[in-house]
Amino acid sequence: MLTTACLLLSFALLVVGFHEPVSCPQDQHCQRALLSGNDVLLECNFSVAQWHYLREGSADWNANLSSVSNIKVLPEGHLAISNPKPSQSGLYHCWNANGTQMVQYEVDFQDATMLYVTHKGLGQKPLENQTLSQSSRELIFTRWEAWQGCNRCGEPGERKRLGYCYIKRPLEDPVPCGLYLGEMKDWFSRLQPELQVEACHVQCGDYRPSRVHYVSFDNFRLMEESESLWLTCPVASIYRPVNWEANSIPLTWHDQLSGQDFSYFLDQSTGGKQLKIFWQATYKCFVEQELMVQFNPEARPEMLEAQRMAMLEAQGAGEVTARSGKADSVLKQLMLMLLVVTTLALVGLLFKVLCPAQGKRSNQILLVK
Repeated sequence: MLTTACLLLSFALLVVGFHEPVSCPQDQHCQRALLSGNDVLLECNFSVAQWHYLREGSADWNANLSSVSNIKVLPEGHLAISNPKPSQSGLYHCWNANGTQMVQYEVDFQDATMLYVTHKGLGQKPLENQTLSQSSRELIFTRWEAWQGCNRCGEPGERKRLGYCYIKRPLEDPVPCGLYLGEMKDWFSRLQPELQVEACHVQCGDYRPSRVHYVSFDNFRLMEESESLWLTCPVASIYRPVNWEANSIPLTWHDQLSGQDFSYFLDQSTGGKQLKIFWQATYKCFVEQELMVQFNPEARPEMLEAQRMAMLEAQGAGEVTARSGKADSVLKQLMLMLLVVTTLALVGLLFKVLCPAQGKRSNQILLVK
């Protein structure tokens, strides 16, 4: 049996190294809005790179990012941030070995737990633009990223796009909401990132080998009907197309957001990387249309018996079809045997009632209606 903790920890080694890459041209200052809770990789292509971090609203630079538990400086110079927090927004500067500043990132990790999710197929509308205050000319709006690829091919699927909260003043470039407002961002309710989903249908292209081999986990089990379990898909991310299936049936955002299916829950803050389940089935996760992991339920005796009965019924159906000409005669023989047995039983009952044992009086009465 695999518990929730076991299933999540099983992917620890698989997930390391798979972060969404974020780039910035050399010698440039790049403002980026990203989502908390989703791994990213700030690129800096220098093998001996030094990173410095200045937290938003702070005056003290941190030059020892390797001491931060969820941050790692990779050998090639990139900065890997796992499960970033909104509080880790700020300036990330990369310097080379000669002390020259090479790349400057100004990042707003917007709170993914506040994600506003809509589905175009359900007629759900995104957030409307809003001014910062009644007398303000500062406009709060959502800046949308491009649509991601369809999560299935050759059959109906879904695709999603991310939208980030930005604020724009007249004649100025828009700025991510967290960077614009700083510590005042908690004062406003409109400051939400967005996720929008729509239906899609694309043809399957040429197969390309996956970077990660298909993984299978066996014998997970829900102990009780009321129990739930979280499954995690390696390599999946809110920045990538993800598709889950239960017994080869797709688990869609459409059904979840419409309230039509309560047997699963796609985690919105990770874009479906995590799936909460309430019943046993064979679950598969696809990332960019490639199978990444499969969870196989424990084979219980009652399940095996049900499968055996189903196979017998299927075999029986084939035999009946093959011998359909003999069905009538067999049925008649069965009916005749049933009639004989019933008649003998009635005769025995009458004999017992009308002819009691010798030396005893019968107080029994046979009622005939």
